[in-house]
Parts: sequence; structure tokens; C-alpha cells
Amino acid sequence: MIKKTKKTALTGLRGKKIALLGFGLDNRALLALLEEHKITAKITICDARSLSALPEVKSAYSKINYQLGSASNKNLHNFNILFRSPGWPPACPGIRAALKKGHTELSSPLNLFFSLHPSKNIIGVTGTKGKGTTASLIYQILKDAKKRVLLGGNIGIPPLGFLDKIKSTDYVVLELSSFQLEDLKYSPRFAVITNLFKEHLAPADPHNPNFHPSYNAYWRAKLQIAENPENKYLIVNQTLSSKIKAAKIKTKIIYFRPSSLPSLLAGDFNRQNIAAVVALAEVLKIKPAVYKKTIANFSNLEHRLEFVKKIKGVKYFDNSFSTTPESTALDLRSFSEPIILIAGGADKGADFRPLAKTITKRVKLLILLSGKATPRLRRAVLTAGLPKNRLSAAASMAEAVKLAKTTGGAGDVVLLSAACASFGLFKNYKERGDLFKKYVRSRR
Repeated sequence: MIKKTKKTALTGLRGKKIALLGFGLDNRALLALLEEHKITAKITICDARSLSALPEVKSAYSKINYQLGSASNKNLHNFNILFRSPGWPPACPGIRAALKKGHTELSSPLNLFFSLHPSKNIIGVTGTKGKGTTASLIYQILKDAKKRVLLGGNIGIPPLGFLDKIKSTDYVVLELSSFQLEDLKYSPRFAVITNLFKEHLAPADPHNPNFHPSYNAYWRAKLQIAENPENKYLIVNQTLSSKIKAAKIKTKIIYFRPSSLPSLLAGDFNRQNIAAVVALAEVLKIKPAVYKKTIANFSNLEHRLEFVKKIKGVKYFDNSFSTTPESTALDLRSFSEPIILIAGGADKGADFRPLAKTITKRVKLLILLSGKATPRLRRAVLTAGLPKNRLSAAASMAEAVKLAKTTGGAGDVVLLSAACASFGLFKNYKERGDLFKKYVRSRR
């Protein structure tokens, strides 16, 4: 339960003019929390979508106001507090104009959560890739160690949704994206950074247009996880040691290298995720017998190098969550078998040249899905020396999987690892992965 001394952060919202910038999971949980605690306020939902496209608003408030479409970013200075969704750029013109007038405060559901929670054991996990798997594995280890633990954040569970359940001795594991971290005024007690690749440097999702203007800005956003005084331990990939030293972080820093512990997790990069988990488990004084058993039995999360099926000696893997060239390159290095790779999609401004060299060496056949980034990826692999007879195209996932099935032979691996965002041909990475699995399992 929320401590009485912290409730003022919530009761202080009473009577305020509040704008919910983006009506996603986090702000929907915030609205529900205000209602649960009977905080009467003047609520306006600001969203670029139309009313019919928004999730259903189930509210006890007598009136919810709306600023939608092109009006969603207008006159934000009329509000006392703006609660920003992760996909809403904090430096957008509407927010900048509102803050310039000096009467409006910018916050977020995550900032509110940190100002209210009573736990002494908040664990935050970030990184370009692997943060979902790492956070989930930490959660499972704590459960197996008989600790009271909750899991939330970017993994799809808004922390404000379970705020009232938290006790001071509970553990809370949060997967945190750069967009959640970039304006966070707090840090978790225990922080993990799995890795860092170039990501989110151009807008890709039409419903979440946020992006970072530079690689350094992206890194600074990630680093927020350990830059505030609440953080006591930072567990970070050894590959980032020079960046950490340059940042002069004032906390206990523990570097990790790939682990050799037995695991069901596919992918060499998961050895790094496991190493991060082990380092944290040791800080938390979890018995080695407990964490080793959990690690040995833990499987890949859905759409994260997930084994789908073996058909006529061909293994099919779904890593639709791979949206960067770097993560796809890691996927390719995780297999010694000949690979049929399904890739391509929306453009996030990535450099495909290093990946193209890896594809040329390791891929038997590259099947390209249509998308704005696909022509650049195609040019990169041809420049890197991939023969045209090892390159094909597909206008749909059904066509891509059919081509993979007719081309693959016993001992091959068919891998969906797009190196690109999904938007355009698919709603999101989940739909892309779901369709891949559907057509793999189909008898056709």
C-alpha cells in the first residue's frame, strides 16, 4: 500500500487540470488509479488518434474531455500537469511552449509511480535488446526464491496498475525503455543495462512518434536508470565500460561478461542476459542452487528467438522482436546451421552495412519483406557480395514462409529476424511474429 507520507503526491492532483498525453496502457492505469483513490480532477485525453480509434474509456468521472488529431498538441499551457506517454516526444512543440510559460508541469505515469511506491527493492532493467527476457528471468528467480515480487513496465504491465499491492519488503522488477527513462526524475535501487546498439534514432511507429535525435541522446536516456541518488548498484555489460567510465556514475558498478551456465535460452546473446541476472542474484544474496535451477529451465519469451516448430528436419525460430541490424546479426551468429532469413520492414535510420557482411557469410537465402527500409537493406547485401540467387522478396508473411518451406532442407534454420520495425506491412512486431508462427504451423 502507498505510505501516508507519500500520498500527498497523489492527493496533490486533486482539482488540477490534467492532460493525459497519449491514451496508452500507462495513462489508462493512471486514470484508473485516480478514480480508485477518488482524486477528483479535470481530465483531458490528448491523442493523435480519432475517438473511434482510442481504447474504450471506462471512467467514473462525470466528464472526460478530449483533444484529438491535430489538436492533441495544442494549448497545453492550459493544463497544470501533463502526463506524457513514452511514445510522446518530451521536446515536441506543444510541450516546449507549455513549459516556457512556466505554469505547467511535465510528468509521466512512471514518475508518479516512483514518487508513490513504498518498496525498498525496485529493480530496473534496460538495454537495446534483452531487457524483457532479463527482467522476466529476474522475476522468475525471485519467485523461485520465495520472495514477493511483481513485474511490470515496458513489458506491457503498467506499474501504476499494481501500485496499491506493493509492500515495503516486496521486490518490483521493471523493464524500462529509453522513452520511459529519458525524463525520469528517479532511479531504481538496482539497475541493469544489458547492452547498447543504435536504435530509435528515427520515427518508425505512426502512433508512437518519439525518437532520439542522436546515439548519444539515446545513451543518455538509458543512463538515467542509474544517475539519480536512489540507485545503489549498476550491473552493466562489460562492452560498455568505457562509456560508463566517461559518464562518471556515482554508484557501485558491477560489469558482467557472457555466462556459461546451462540454459534452454537460444541465442549466444542470451549468455550475456544470463550473466547480468547472475550478477544481480549475487547482489541480492539469492542462493546459487536457486538461480541456476531457474536459469536451466527458463525458455525464450514469445517472439524473442522463440522456437516454433521442426518440420521435415527444418527448425523455425521467431525473433520478430529483433528490430535492429545489431540484434539480427547476433541472431545469425547463434546458429551454426544454414539459415534462411526473413528480414526487412520499416525504416528506423539504421546502418545495414555491418549486418550485410554477416548475412553474406551466414545466410543461405535472404527473403525480404516489403517496407521503406528494405531497398536499403537489399543494396547493402548486394554491395557486400551476396549473390542475387540467394536473395528473394515476398509481399506478405504467407508468401515469405511458403518460399522458406519450399527452399529449406533438413538441417536448415528458418529465422524471422527482420532487423527493421514492423509498421507498414504489420500493426506491430507481435502481429508479424504471430503471422509467421501461423503460417509455419499451417500444413500448406
